[in-house]
Amino acid sequence: MKIAVAGLGYVGLSIAVLLAQHNEVVGYDVSNGKIELINQRVSPINDKEIEEYLKTKQLNL
Repeated sequence: MKIAVAGLGYVGLSIAVLLAQHNEVVGYDVSNGKIELINQRVSPINDKEIEEYLKTKQLNL
């Protein structure tokens, strides 16, 4: 399934990471800096679980 998530703050990024484990997810945000960090698999927010998932899980994000 293809899913779009608008806004990649605390809630949006959490949802995107969760859904990207089994779906194709595209995230949108007004901050290009956030998008660049996520594309480098670095969390733009301070959340240990999201940081771990971005580094270690196979995500389609």
